[in-house]
Amino acid sequence: METNPIEMQKYLKGANYPASKDDLVSTAENNSAPGEIVEQLRAIGGNEFSGPDQVMAALKKS
Repeated sequence: METNPIEMQKYLKGANYPASKDDLVSTAENNSAPGEIVEQLRAIGGNEFSGPDQVMAALKKS
């Protein structure tokens, strides 16, 4: 599924970068992200992300 970058950033609002994958998942859950968004974040490669661009790049690779 293609992830909309604007939608993803809405669910990651308030994330402090650099952020771990677990931090991103927790932030998304706290922002009421749907289950499929949370699962996409859990499935991405890498353990730490320096910013939203790096998160989106990892999502495109997964």
